[in-house]
Amino acid sequence: MDESGVLNKKLKENYRSLFNQQWSPLTGGILLGLLSILILAWSRPWGIVGGIRNWADWLFYLIGVFPEKPNNPFFYSSSIMDIGLIMGAFASALAAKEFALRIPPKIEMIKGFAGGLLMGAGSSLAIGCNVGAFYSPLINLSANGFPMMAGLIIGSYIGLRYLLWELEKFPPETTGFFSAEKTEKRFDWKRLQPYVGFTVFIALIAWAYLYSSLAYTELGGLLLFGTAFGIIIQRCRFCFVRAFRDPFMTGEATMTKAVAVSIIIGSIGAAILKWNGFRSEFAYVVPTFWWGAMAGGFFFGIGMVIAGGCGSGTLWRAAEGQLKLWIALFSFATSNSIITALLRNHGWRSKLGSSIFLPDIFGWGGSLFLIAFILLLWHVILSWNEETNKFTLM
Repeated sequence: MDESGVLNKKLKENYRSLFNQQWSPLTGGILLGLLSILILAWSRPWGIVGGIRNWADWLFYLIGVFPEKPNNPFFYSSSIMDIGLIMGAFASALAAKEFALRIPPKIEMIKGFAGGLLMGAGSSLAIGCNVGAFYSPLINLSANGFPMMAGLIIGSYIGLRYLLWELEKFPPETTGFFSAEKTEKRFDWKRLQPYVGFTVFIALIAWAYLYSSLAYTELGGLLLFGTAFGIIIQRCRFCFVRAFRDPFMTGEATMTKAVAVSIIIGSIGAAILKWNGFRSEFAYVVPTFWWGAMAGGFFFGIGMVIAGGCGSGTLWRAAEGQLKLWIALFSFATSNSIITALLRNHGWRSKLGSSIFLPDIFGWGGSLFLIAFILLLWHVILSWNEETNKFTLM
């Protein structure tokens, strides 16, 4: 085989390993933890809700519900990260030939809408979703991540109990699901998907370069960071719903362990950045400890299990063409926008809890130890549950 043939073979092998094979959850957890450190060093922590709320704020402004003009979504950091995540996951799904418009039955659409409403309400109370009120705060040494975690666990349990009740009362054969195969046949353009996907990748890079040329380099970087988050979670199918639901559903805790490892890695990097003064100590130290985070996590946990997607999961699953998650995204964004506006206008948002920076209480080393201890304890308990099925409902 000549040199060009060898090169072509190696390119195909690398392509298959990147886009034809699913990455492991642990790989995703490690990469997300490292990326969370890098995005904090670049500009700010990773977040989701602020961006989608900004889109809904614009909708309500344009139809005359909100009098005040929102931030421009193309020059608003949280919106840019969300756009990058959706487009990155979309391009990744195309490159892997996994994009398909998936149309669920009516009952699933209703569940997507209802789940989105609950996620919007919960993220308003917690001032963040699974990323902005649990994942990123713990990485940034904020105490509110712990009650949010507890709320997500309890809410996921309640949400799963509802789904099992629904399964018993309304068996799958009566729900009328459209199979993925049937849907994909209607939109059979798999052969072209990789070319379209790489066109999207190139367009995102060009878009980031445009920001840089207009002296908005920071936004261009956030767009690319969002793209990287989207690629990673799509290829790993990194799902916080699975992390909180599956231990109760099947006992399987692979995703839970990946989330725990990711947070531990990210918290070490964030501590270094904050201790050295590269970033404010109070970056993503959210003022919802404890009741706002707990109540928000509870409602959000129920909603994400019913909808089948969390904050980040809703975005990347919608990017794969899942209509149910587009519905959930709409109700999630609009309910968060309305409830957040009500909380602000009535002065209730300042009463959701306190901002507690863990090193102020436990010191830097003690805070890292506390986060690692609780997450590793979570890991040990769920590993025991994998063997005993003590907490599983099925």
